[in-house]
Amino acid sequence: MVVKILPANIALKRAYDPPDEADGVRVLVDRLWPRGLTKASAAIDHWAKDIAPSTELRKWYHHDHAHWDEFRQRYLAELKDKGPQIEALRKLAAAGPITLVYAARGTSDVNATVLREVLLGDAAAPRNKPRKR
Repeated sequence: MVVKILPANIALKRAYDPPDEADGVRVLVDRLWPRGLTKASAAIDHWAKDIAPSTELRKWYHHDHAHWDEFRQRYLAELKDKGPQIEALRKLAAAGPITLVYAARGTSDVNATVLREVLLGDAAAPRNKPRKR
């Protein structure tokens, strides 16, 4: 049985933004630890680096907005092999609020947005291109 997760239960937040009690369970979804951030100040409860984009995909994308659509498709393909990790995050989100924490500067063109779509079950829906910075 698939549990429906409320969209409000999965938030996104930059690792450099201060943690808040409303964040719930904070899950770092990057393969690398954010530069210059201590573990204490990050207040990360779980580090899901195995569900982050592969090193090759991360380096290829390098947050180039022109590559967003292809990055999204490639990352979705990688996530198809991450069933147990995705289910673990879904269970966390079904139990209460979670925050997917990432280090990138953008808010709409990051892997956490794709992962959130997958967790909510609407990753197949077409997405608008991210706005340019």
